[in-house]
Amino acid sequence: MRLLRFVLAAVLGLAVVLAVVPDRSPIVSRPVERLASVVVRGRDGAPPRLALLPTPTTGAADEAVVVFADDLAFEAAFELATPEEVAGLTAPAREGDLGLRQWGERGVDGLVMVQPELAGDRLRVAVRVFDVASGQLAFAREYLGPADAPRTIGHVMADELHAAQANLRGVATTSLAFVSDRSGARHEPTGYLRRVKEIYVADYDGANQRRVTFDGDIVLTPSWSPDGTGLAYTSFQSGFQTVAFAKPGAGRDGRLMVGGKNWLPAWAPDGRRIAFTSNRDGNEEIYVANRDGSGLTRLTRHWAIDTSPAWSPDGTRIAFTSGRSGRPQIWIMDADGANQRQLTDERHCDRPTWSPAPYDEIAYVSRTKTGFNIKVIDVATGVSRQLTNGEGFNESPAWAPSGRHLAFTSTRTGAQQIWTMTRNGERLRQVTRVGNNSMPAWGPLPGT
Repeated sequence: MRLLRFVLAAVLGLAVVLAVVPDRSPIVSRPVERLASVVVRGRDGAPPRLALLPTPTTGAADEAVVVFADDLAFEAAFELATPEEVAGLTAPAREGDLGLRQWGERGVDGLVMVQPELAGDRLRVAVRVFDVASGQLAFAREYLGPADAPRTIGHVMADELHAAQANLRGVATTSLAFVSDRSGARHEPTGYLRRVKEIYVADYDGANQRRVTFDGDIVLTPSWSPDGTGLAYTSFQSGFQTVAFAKPGAGRDGRLMVGGKNWLPAWAPDGRRIAFTSNRDGNEEIYVANRDGSGLTRLTRHWAIDTSPAWSPDGTRIAFTSGRSGRPQIWIMDADGANQRQLTDERHCDRPTWSPAPYDEIAYVSRTKTGFNIKVIDVATGVSRQLTNGEGFNESPAWAPSGRHLAFTSTRTGAQQIWTMTRNGERLRQVTRVGNNSMPAWGPLPGT
């Protein structure tokens, strides 16, 4: 539906408010030309090859262009020509300009012209995309926002271009939550010092890292609410595991419930329920409850440990880890606890996370001959593929809301850090670098 709104806005000439910078005015996108229905196509089935031609800029304007280009490179829906490959070529003066032919001769399918303009405390950026084959204008929008928010403007530009030209909802405006001990603080609750861990939030690419919780103790396993306004997490502030809530910019927002130890919360897609692990009845089992703790329901009943719940995108199923077969494995069940069945049969599996639609896959941690690695299994067929290959300890996979990427924890460079990769294990990027960082949670797409 959001893509449809983009298209209608372009056709009707309406301005669209796409992102709100905290405590500042929104970023506004509006069409600047009436367009034919043109989509830039690649050659011989390859992704479209784009050449980015920005106007020379400095400061905030330059940052918006750099972020825009980085977002395009991350999604890889388009191939990007290098400056060396198109050196010496000139920009077309207008639609239908024969000068576009020279770009096609260099293997370029689409020419992206970015023209930023800084006026006081406002930044205006015009983006035009020419289809080289037809000479027509395929995309033309203008973005206006605060001059101190160039990154957000660049992210919005990338997401709109992906929506219009690749039928893709990009993740440029999403966030990553993760656990970090970077403060270096220590706490002594039970006679020995332990490192304080808090939840931090960053842009999907690792920029703007900021602290969310201030428990002064260990916090673990953040889980985004479906609307992206808050996080459920495991807190030890009371002396034992309990499920707590926090909102970025507002801090802690109360506990889920009392009774036993409760941990590993997972929001249901409807945003009203939370699945979690609890030992309130004497054994680690999976429970589900409403946000306020009411409607408590026990879903598993087995002497073995059942833990680490993860909802399917449609909310009808839950994946979890169980030791009932003798070794920790990934199981799935209906959301009411019925039809429990084993999905994996390996040495050791844990921390399932269900991919967004249209895929029906579960990423998880598997103990292989080369150590702990990230795998993905197709729920219908049971066929799995391994994404990491023994470089460090790899755990805690978290899907991007588009299903095209995963965040995960890895020690491949020494300390625990957050990394991202494609759903096929390619294009690895390191997101964090300060302290030890783990247990990523990828936030939802804005407006979902």
